[in-house]
Amino acid sequence: MPGNHLMLGLLGHRDELLRQIEGAFPVQILVITISGADDEATLVGRLFEEMVLLLERGHELDRENLGRSIEMLKADQRPTEVLTTEVVKGRKSVRPKTAGQKRYVDAVRDHTVTFAVGPAGTGKSYLAVALAVQALQAKDVNRIILTRPAVEAGERLGFLPGDILQKVDPYLRPLYDALYDMVEPEAVTRLMERGTIEVAPLAYMRGRTLNDSFIILDEAQNTTPEQMKMFLTRLGFGSRAVVTGDVTQIDLPEGGGRSGLLQVRKVLEGIEGLVFVELGSRDVVRHRIVQDIVDAYERHSS
Repeated sequence: MPGNHLMLGLLGHRDELLRQIEGAFPVQILVITISGADDEATLVGRLFEEMVLLLERGHELDRENLGRSIEMLKADQRPTEVLTTEVVKGRKSVRPKTAGQKRYVDAVRDHTVTFAVGPAGTGKSYLAVALAVQALQAKDVNRIILTRPAVEAGERLGFLPGDILQKVDPYLRPLYDALYDMVEPEAVTRLMERGTIEVAPLAYMRGRTLNDSFIILDEAQNTTPEQMKMFLTRLGFGSRAVVTGDVTQIDLPEGGGRSGLLQVRKVLEGIEGLVFVELGSRDVVRHRIVQDIVDAYERHSS
């Protein structure tokens, strides 16, 4: 066991973290003794080793982080390998919080085109923006381009006044929110004025060749097959693209059969430099109830 200075962080207030571990495994923990079946006791011992390493590296443990660590250990994954991976360091430090998110981050770094498909709350868009900011900071790319189809989510918003940026602004608000989390608002404004960060509806990508860029296509489930092909063929030299979407939330008037995201896997699977990453309810990092809601809808659909 570690020294006294780490004990409070390890056990939690009034031993709440200790009780949480006992609830997740059929064991009894008595400060320095774990009693239970050999396999379970060994797994809990490994969990404590991982918790100590996280505390020594400056991480705070709470019920949420501990719950994710328990799930990773049960899936034979090391929490320290996931939770200590830094995506971007700036106004806000961004790290993956689940094994699926770590797999996603690694895929984007290792491939030219990455498709991230999964339910709401899995960090698809947020991590894509963080990786784009990191690539810009490292001078791997010269600009960030954020785009998405301007499809309304089951509502008619009517005529929107203003220029193109003002018209598309409500659709791209989640990407803006992620940007402002990682970069000072004044810096974002300057970068947008210089064209280093560009925000545009998908329709405005036609006819362009995008070199030395990190391009994010968000809400890709609402693209048509023609739009998806148009977007993917914009990729120029030195560029990287991330396509994110949730195939359970298609808002196209023609229905799910016309979604470019549903079709693209059958068309492109097997191409070198292109990868598909599936995220699931275990990767939801919003309120715990969101994971239960996602699971309930999946059961209902099946």
